[in-house]
Amino acid sequence: MSRVAKKPVTLAKGVELNVAPELITVKGPKGTLSLTKDAGIDVVIEDGVATLKTENAELVALAGTVRAILANMVKGVSEGFEKKLELVGVGYRAAMQGKDLNLSLGFSHPVVFVAPEGITLSTPTQTEILVQGADKQAVGEAAAKIRGYRPPEPYKGKGVKYAGEVIIRKEAKKA
Repeated sequence: MSRVAKKPVTLAKGVELNVAPELITVKGPKGTLSLTKDAGIDVVIEDGVATLKTENAELVALAGTVRAILANMVKGVSEGFEKKLELVGVGYRAAMQGKDLNLSLGFSHPVVFVAPEGITLSTPTQTEILVQGADKQAVGEAAAKIRGYRPPEPYKGKGVKYAGEVIIRKEAKKA
């Protein structure tokens, strides 16, 4: 088996893991997540620790992937995931309208982003957006969609960027 698949997944307090032949369900304080798995991968739960086992050599890589996703599911339902976005530019601001996010990004019209199921959006300031949720993939996808409306440009760095993201700047034309 792969090194990743051999590593055990520790279940946090209050997290419940149910294994069916084709489905793994993780339930915790932040929500419930499920994952379909191959029948050749077995999940064994002992003393609050889940380990994966497989006999099929073709499923070794898949077992590592399932283990990584399972670990993210356990972390998601216990702690949750979050991505922080920053708006850089004059007049660029974000505001909440109910559960929807209203963005002013220099277009002639406001951009309205509707939060997907299981994702919580908030704006601590006018130039910051916080995307939170239990599903790591959904949080990353929502943040990427918001960033995709106006990605940072390389000359002035204006646009929507991830917090801590370094924008490599280009030199402007010289006269």
